[in-house]
Amino acid sequence: MSSGLILSVIFIYFAVLLAISWITSRNADSESFFVANRQAPWYLVAFGMIGTSLSGVTFISVPGAVGAMAGDEIKGFAYFQLVLGYVVGYFVIATVLMPLYYRLNLISIYSYLEDRFGYWAYKTGSFFFLVSRAVGSSLRLYLAAMVLHLFLFEAWGVPFVVTVAITILLIWLYTFKGGIKTIVWTDTFQTFFLVTAVLISVYMISDHLGWSLFEMVKQVGESAYSKTFFTESIWESNNFFKQFLSGAFIALVMTGLDQDLMQKNLSCRNLKDAQKNMLWFTVCMVFVNLLFLTLGAMLYIYATSQNIAIPADTDELYPMLALNHFGIVVGIFFLLGITASTYASSDSALAALTTSFCIDFLNFKSKPESVKQKQKTLVHIGFSLLFLLIIVVVYEIGEKSVIHMVLKAASYTYGPLLGLFAFGVLSKRKVRDKFIPLVCVLAPLATFFLTMAIESNTRYQFAYENLIINGFICFLGLLACSYSPNTKVDEKVDTVKEKLV
Repeated sequence: MSSGLILSVIFIYFAVLLAISWITSRNADSESFFVANRQAPWYLVAFGMIGTSLSGVTFISVPGAVGAMAGDEIKGFAYFQLVLGYVVGYFVIATVLMPLYYRLNLISIYSYLEDRFGYWAYKTGSFFFLVSRAVGSSLRLYLAAMVLHLFLFEAWGVPFVVTVAITILLIWLYTFKGGIKTIVWTDTFQTFFLVTAVLISVYMISDHLGWSLFEMVKQVGESAYSKTFFTESIWESNNFFKQFLSGAFIALVMTGLDQDLMQKNLSCRNLKDAQKNMLWFTVCMVFVNLLFLTLGAMLYIYATSQNIAIPADTDELYPMLALNHFGIVVGIFFLLGITASTYASSDSALAALTTSFCIDFLNFKSKPESVKQKQKTLVHIGFSLLFLLIIVVVYEIGEKSVIHMVLKAASYTYGPLLGLFAFGVLSKRKVRDKFIPLVCVLAPLATFFLTMAIESNTRYQFAYENLIINGFICFLGLLACSYSPNTKVDEKVDTVKEKLV
């Protein structure tokens, strides 16, 4: 594809996004930015959440990982084991967490921690979300910037940092005013292109290989890439039980304890609509992930049949074939797909980070609307610059598998959130609030050294179950700092509170 055509496609795409932003952000206020005035249709939220959850990481890394090696075996559809675990996590979110959030009428889900534990628990939970989402979303956005740089701006001699700056500026332009009210609609638009791009890619590869639909299913099913369940060795990282359990907890924390995705759910009219959203979102997520894995198998089969060398970085396989081997239609839809998938994730993350910081750290409830608008804009710009910094650092490091980086980072940064919410929901005990920040910092550190020691001294390889260990250590730390609500300590605390009031 020519650079002119690539630039034209991207220009038209963002022109449409800006038009949607202009229409949806008219008369928008802070309530619109944070929760879309709680009037978002559940079916739009459900469909748009697919793009938010998948991101460019799924779009590129999941197909690429199908042919990667895990020990002596091809990974194949091993990722689907993780996806099946997601279903369990989404069920817990819909039946346990959502009723809690709606009952408390939350804007920031971390304000629950203040009600349950106290001031420092609230600030600590929000802080760990800010770190988690800033890192995770930057890694996702890195992929889109990388593709645009490799296939467009690099040929013009544009530095990578400028490519990233342009990419982030485009997000800022269509989200800075309408926030979630705009994003509910733009994410629906972008998810459509994400799914369409994969469907067209699968169809065109089948056509190049001369396969009908039924033959495609047969060929992929009989290939070495289609192996899904790995139960042979508990020591390996792709073991089914480890992946499934990890998937359940990853879904729980990266969706249910994540302000970004829960902010969309809280924009629904009521709890019933939000739960319907989660049900259909779960069904669609399973189907779309299976579609991505099928695409990955077909990419490797096609490359092998045409004697095309597989890139050392498997994340580059899909972009290379889509833009150079399958014709202009696939190339255009690939660009639309990678742009849509990445921006659908990053735009809502930017809005969620802005929301969390404003609500949790700037005490927005007590400020006039004019002050809210000014501070919200400054925070929005600040997180945009943070995205830029993180992406440039990751680019210099040169990590090969971005999806691995995202999930590994999540296992450490979301662990304290898992421990806090689990203790809050499962236990009635109170915790000495001043010790909570220390517990939440020590838990990831202890998890890191423990997993390193185990992997260094045994054959055991962790998948992402260190998230569970992290949350469990945090839970134990909170338990050690806890006391019964009926103790004299509790009575003294209540007495002090009454005197302050």
